[in-house]
Amino acid sequence: MTPEFAIGIGANIRKSAYFDATIRAGVRCFSVYNHMFIPAHFGQPDAEYQRLIDGVVMWDVAAQRQVEISGPDAAKLVQYLTPRNLAGTKVGQGRYVPICDHDGRVLNDPVLLKLSDDRFWLSVADSDIHLWAAAIGRERGWDARVFEPDVSPLAVQGPKAVDVITSLFGDWVRDLRYFGFRETELDGIPLVLARSGWSKQGGYELYLMDSRHGTALWDRVEKAGAPFGIIPGAPNDIERVESGLVSYGSDMRLQVIPANPYEMGLGGLIDLAGGHDFVGRAALAALAATPPARQRCGFWVEGNPASPGHQVAVTQGDTVVGYLSELVYSPRLQRSIGIGLIRADLVQATDLTATLPGGPVGVIPTDLPFKIPS
Repeated sequence: MTPEFAIGIGANIRKSAYFDATIRAGVRCFSVYNHMFIPAHFGQPDAEYQRLIDGVVMWDVAAQRQVEISGPDAAKLVQYLTPRNLAGTKVGQGRYVPICDHDGRVLNDPVLLKLSDDRFWLSVADSDIHLWAAAIGRERGWDARVFEPDVSPLAVQGPKAVDVITSLFGDWVRDLRYFGFRETELDGIPLVLARSGWSKQGGYELYLMDSRHGTALWDRVEKAGAPFGIIPGAPNDIERVESGLVSYGSDMRLQVIPANPYEMGLGGLIDLAGGHDFVGRAALAALAATPPARQRCGFWVEGNPASPGHQVAVTQGDTVVGYLSELVYSPRLQRSIGIGLIRADLVQATDLTATLPGGPVGVIPTDLPFKIPS
């Protein structure tokens, strides 16, 4: 029997703009992300997964905080923070931008939103990247303000998400390209609407720009989604593993499993020939000169073991050769699968073991994303 635990609600962890609405909706479990409470599930995780796959769900992802960089040198600072070449990025266009330290290790993998030529948001994963950006800008002497704006994303994900969002905003939302966005409003509520989200099932994120309207926006989306069977949920670990999505903090974190972008399969975003300077350029150039020593991959996992809830070592004999970052049971594949990082010369190995709390289990590396039968 799984023991029950409670999470303390205190002033040291911030509540989201949708906190009251999620309590009313029956949230049963919270996690902590960017120093904020974020729903983990609403008591029916299997149904939430299935509705994401074949229907529509709404997620409180306000903990996906924004780092605003604005001012005369904002574009210069943003470009210096990432090895991805941002030349040609248009207003209303988002970019997936890895951020590395001076040794070429990934610090975060945000989505960049260009709101104007001198105003940007970094929609960040779980780390204090605003401190890094502010320090870099100040050390370079650039005229750019770095701060956290009052912005709270609400995600609507799943194949029917487009129908829900169209009913709220109109047919123009169907024309948004992936990572495209537009500043707009809904019944007087100011927001940015983006075609994005942490799933491969399609969807949108509503970046609420005034947290006082959190409950009102939740209610409006819930009402519009009712004819399509919308239910509340949370970013789904099963679907993300199936789809091979990167999870900063799980797949890699500087303090736990440091990794460089080439190991994480993000080498195509590193532009060493673009002529622009960026943090970690020399280290990344050196890393690019040789094939990566490790490779991110999926794993077929033997049996149906319980998830350990943390990274575990992958071994060959007595030698640690990688890490299993996350383990889930996939209903669509009807077997246990995982995601992790393995020594590059062992991606075809069949004699590897993951050291789980319940005992060792066999794992076999495989390509990402997993091939889901139609």
